[in-house]
Amino acid sequence: MRDIRIAAVQFEARDADKEYNLGRIAALAARAVGEGAEAVAFHECCATGYTFLQELPAARIAELAEPVPEGPTTRRLIELAGRLNAAILAGLVEIDGDKLFNCYVAVTPAGFVAKHRKIHAFISPHLSCGEELRTFELCGVRCGILTCYDNNLVENPRILALQGAEVIFAPHVTCGLQSPMPGRGKIDRKLWENRHRDPVPLAMEFQGPKGRGWLMHWLPTRAYENGVYYVFSNAVGVDHDTIKTGNAMVIDPYGEILAESRALGDDVVVALCTPEKIERSGGRRYLRARRPELYAKLVEPLPPGQKPEVLPGWRLAGESG
Repeated sequence: MRDIRIAAVQFEARDADKEYNLGRIAALAARAVGEGAEAVAFHECCATGYTFLQELPAARIAELAEPVPEGPTTRRLIELAGRLNAAILAGLVEIDGDKLFNCYVAVTPAGFVAKHRKIHAFISPHLSCGEELRTFELCGVRCGILTCYDNNLVENPRILALQGAEVIFAPHVTCGLQSPMPGRGKIDRKLWENRHRDPVPLAMEFQGPKGRGWLMHWLPTRAYENGVYYVFSNAVGVDHDTIKTGNAMVIDPYGEILAESRALGDDVVVALCTPEKIERSGGRRYLRARRPELYAKLVEPLPPGQKPEVLPGWRLAGESG
């Protein structure tokens, strides 16, 4: 790894409005590069919008989807990377044959670098789950991608760390959701609409258990236990029938927050990531202390007929979708 400045971005995407969303991606990426970023990370499905996909039939999602890397959105991201001389990471819906995927791409001025298909897709039954965890080289740094729910299973970032990941990009659309956990729940849209006149009530929701408070239960731990940098990007504001909290941040291998947004709207945060923290981190020592011969239970196949169960907290709380 080398010294690198990485930006995490939050913005309010518009459902099914790729032109608008790509415009915001371009503007915010330019801002990030102006603040020194060499790589700029956006949230999942930021090019298309996300939660509204749960309402759409397969044919409508397919109309929004594109092949990767041949499709127009990936091409425009490559063009943007070229104009800014920086790496860009962003999400869209991919179509491959008759399958649809929640896809996240990484590009540089030289072209397409990598993609990750969310391996725990759930927002729509029409989205297939990805089948691969892999790392790749980006700007002289070994990277991996885990999309939203993928980060909830501790095995996933551990595998990427064992594959040599130094930075894990974690694009999300999360927070402000119903859940059986204490203090969780939706955020009143009126607070968002009144944020300029009276920002404090919304800020309290964003920083409390519906937003940052919940993230702090587990997100720094993923960085700490694996000795990696974590780049968390998220939507902010109206996302279909919810209000998302942003909280974009970069976390170091000690689990410390290097930079984070507390903005009640579109924002960019940039942090310097340096190699020495990785080797000194506890997480790297823990990787070397593993006893794989004791872990056979982790790779036992599921019982016959049983499939992986991806059950978000908002479904446990009785939400539809």
